[in-house]
Amino acid sequence: MDLLDWHRGRLTSRRLAVLVKHMPRDSALTLELHGEEAEWSVTDHLLAAAVDHLAAANWMFATVNTDESADAPEPPLPVPRPGDHPDHAPPGDPALPSPPPPPEPPSHADLTRFFH
Repeated sequence: MDLLDWHRGRLTSRRLAVLVKHMPRDSALTLELHGEEAEWSVTDHLLAAAVDHLAAANWMFATVNTDESADAPEPPLPVPRPGDHPDHAPPGDPALPSPPPPPEPPSHADLTRFFH
């Protein structure tokens, strides 16, 4: 398929849109638009969730069966997902900085000034 066929009139805009929309997950365009998120399928997300749940269950079992005078085992870290940022702490990890709080919404006076 030649992209110039669209310019030459041999490829319709609709056909071009369908081809672009259904590009494979590993195409250069999809990777550029979605980054590593494009490489993860539903199966990959489900497998990561299963690993996280199994690790949590093992941690709970170890915690319940640890002697009261011993240190509690460290909770497991979740499997990194696409879009996770290393500068954001996973839930319950006080050693890493937490993300900044969301900005305050504009006040009624600010909105009135903006829209008038």
